[in-house]
Amino acid sequence: MNEEIFTPILDWLDIVGIAIFALSGAVIAAKERQTFVTMAFFALVTGVGGGTVRDLLIGAPVFWITDGWVAPVCLGCAALAWFTPLKWWQGKGFDMADGAGLAAYAVLGSAKAMAYGVPPVPAILMGIITGCVGGIIRDVVAGRPSIIMQPELYVTSAALSASVTICGAILAVLVGVPVMWAWGTAFVAGFALRAAAIQFGWGLPSYRADSSAL
Repeated sequence: MNEEIFTPILDWLDIVGIAIFALSGAVIAAKERQTFVTMAFFALVTGVGGGTVRDLLIGAPVFWITDGWVAPVCLGCAALAWFTPLKWWQGKGFDMADGAGLAAYAVLGSAKAMAYGVPPVPAILMGIITGCVGGIIRDVVAGRPSIIMQPELYVTSAALSASVTICGAILAVLVGVPVMWAWGTAFVAGFALRAAAIQFGWGLPSYRADSSAL
């Protein structure tokens, strides 16, 4: 494993992604008028869900078990949601923040998979899983439609960040430039796509069955 891939940049992306997703989970519980214990549970599951699945798949120690800061950050986000008005966390602004967390987590997930020797294509998939699975678990537990079941550009944004992370890292090694430029570019690309989707309602075309073939 290449330990040099882990830098303060990825550490910050990790914290940003965890905090935003944890807050989104707590906000969903708040909308359902749940107790603080339930809000804390939603915050933890949403914040660490994708990273936990990733670590189990790539054979890494589960990150939030070995990092003493992760669980407190999730619980802190639950407390923030508990003591603040729900209207603070609604609207496009919060969706944009969620998009930033999605891009950050996709970059981190794919970079960590690459550090553990995962080949490029599976490493990209690990980035997508890291960014999306926590929100899927949140929605399933809350009994609400998941965003991945909509044509909106969500998983696609994570896929873009993860792909640029891996392709950019390979290119950076070939040309001899710092790999952090790939991570920064990957984050900006994924977030920009997600932000545009939120602002302009962009989405992929949905499948339409050919009625004549039925």
